[in-house]
Amino acid sequence: EKTGSKLAKDALDHIGHLFDIERQIMNKPPDERLAVRQAHSLRQLAETKTCFENTLRKIPGKSDLAGAFRYALTRWDALICYAYDGRCEISNNAAERAIRPLAIGRKNWLFAGSDVGGDRAAAIYSLIETAKMQGLDPRKYLAVVLDRIADHPVNKIDELLPWNIDLQA
Repeated sequence: EKTGSKLAKDALDHIGHLFDIERQIMNKPPDERLAVRQAHSLRQLAETKTCFENTLRKIPGKSDLAGAFRYALTRWDALICYAYDGRCEISNNAAERAIRPLAIGRKNWLFAGSDVGGDRAAAIYSLIETAKMQGLDPRKYLAVVLDRIADHPVNKIDELLPWNIDLQA
């Protein structure tokens, strides 16, 4: 009979295999990533789910480890959605890194002045981080938007979003 730590290690090994597949397709176009995931990740995901289900039957139901397996299994569809869309990532690490400065300064945001001020700060921070993700210099992006926005038609505001804007125009 395997111990809880051995069962946990087995489960982590299954997850590690999924990340091994992702390392092979890092920075590839979405269609290539999807093809590899369909050919390899789906089979590994099925094995991982079976491992989780089998492990859950072998450990005490009230243990923290059982709670972790139940958590994963009840969210299984959300956890595996990346295998059906080549644009998605296996983890949210990039998003976590992007919001780290906001999380670190969380107490500062308590002093936004009002709920409306907090909403405006959140919108600005979202634009800044999205601009960064699009490879834009956030200062230059915001300068261009602020320069254009007064004369820009409100029904075409989406043209000023970071993934649509031409900073050269």
